[in-house]
Amino acid sequence: MDRVALRGLKARGYHGVFPEERAQGQIFVVDLVLGLDTRPAAADDDLAKTVHYGIVAEEVVAVVEGDPVNLIETLAERIAQACLKHEGVHEVEVTVHKPDAPITVPFDDVTVTITRSRV
Repeated sequence: MDRVALRGLKARGYHGVFPEERAQGQIFVVDLVLGLDTRPAAADDDLAKTVHYGIVAEEVVAVVEGDPVNLIETLAERIAQACLKHEGVHEVEVTVHKPDAPITVPFDDVTVTITRSRV
């Protein structure tokens, strides 16, 4: 299976379990690796035969900016399901970064990574 990756998609979301996270929001960063067969698109040089990653990026940002959830695990699942709606995408790996998580000790990042595929 071939891979198309999008790294560092950024959007403001209002996800989290604490009231201040819901009120103030924060930037979330999303990395995606889409598993698909790119051979038909490459053979015909045809965008219609692959995944349009610009559209996927817009949809992922809309999920992050959309309805708030408590957990980034839930957010990652919603993103994965949006990606799998694209006909050519057979598998997706989603990493959600929450670099401004409310943690009281110094840290660089908090991430959740999930892999989902068509069943």
